[in-house]
Amino acid sequence: MSSLKDLQSLGQSVWLDFISRDLVASGELARLVSAGLRGLTSNPAIFEKAVGQGTDYAVEIAELARAGHDARAIYERVAIRDIQSAADALRPVYDATAGADGFVSLEVSPDLADDTDGTLSEARRLWREVARPNLMVKVPGTPAGVPAIRELITEGISVNVTLLFSQQAYESVAAAYIDGLEARALLGADLARVAGVASFFVSRIDSAVDALLDRRIAAIAANNATARGVLAALKGRVAIANARLAYHHYQSLTAGRRWQALAAKGARPQRLLWASTSSKNPAYRDVIYVEELIGAETVNTLPPATLEAFLDHGVAKPAITKDVEGARHVLVELARDGISLDAVTDELLRDGVKLFAEAFAKLLAAVNAQAGKVK
Repeated sequence: MSSLKDLQSLGQSVWLDFISRDLVASGELARLVSAGLRGLTSNPAIFEKAVGQGTDYAVEIAELARAGHDARAIYERVAIRDIQSAADALRPVYDATAGADGFVSLEVSPDLADDTDGTLSEARRLWREVARPNLMVKVPGTPAGVPAIRELITEGISVNVTLLFSQQAYESVAAAYIDGLEARALLGADLARVAGVASFFVSRIDSAVDALLDRRIAAIAANNATARGVLAALKGRVAIANARLAYHHYQSLTAGRRWQALAAKGARPQRLLWASTSSKNPAYRDVIYVEELIGAETVNTLPPATLEAFLDHGVAKPAITKDVEGARHVLVELARDGISLDAVTDELLRDGVKLFAEAFAKLLAAVNAQAGKVK
């Protein structure tokens, strides 16, 4: 049975993929921080559950509704208060690590995923209003998000790039991070207090690829055991292979001259953050996307159930650099069998933006429902 501090000793920070008012008010977040938790992430779906299922927000929502605020303004007030409280609870980590960890993430509206200027405007406003140095503004890694990331880093706003599925998308946002730091360095600005993570989604890839593999297996004659076996052997392996190759690119990037020049000026690397790390397939080990992705200078953001599972029976040992050639072989074999990982990840990005937008709409509906109770 491993602990969060065991992962920390291997260079990996564990963040919690959850937020609620009670998490902070009850002291549970402080307890987790003392146990080794190093950060927290949020998204519209998480806030929607917190607001829709709990009563912790009813009084504040009622007061804001009486004051004439609409649902979006009420949500922002509520969310900013929660993010500030969580950031304050994690501030000791931020201070103890000199700004390397202890971050809380708040996402720009999913409706802005294809709007560079809109993303910049909202990210700047959220940064000002939260007013905590250990905030990371979440920006989707869409084509429109990439130039926004570069500009925000130049301005000194820490960014959590979300919804990354493909290696190509990751390489684009990693380049934008370096470009932003170089532009900031030319301005003579401090690099040390700017931080970033690139949130690389994992389990959703296996869910999508496994479904395609199952369809292909079903189409092969039952007596062709060899062909069926080749396809079956790829199930549950593609997401981890994809993540390992992304980490290999990260290692190459941070070993390069451009990065070394920035590091000499105090710049912090844009760590890979493993997101979507709950196992969606009950046939797989429930901590597979934790144990197989442990490595130096990485973050894993875990939903509460996956965190509890790891603390109960997880094993901490270095894994992310294991068998990189094998990871390449998995993706080559997938392509040879006629499945385009690029097509899969493109669709996952579209679906991810859509799902977050739908969650945001549900969140605003939940706020409206609470506000509608005001007499």
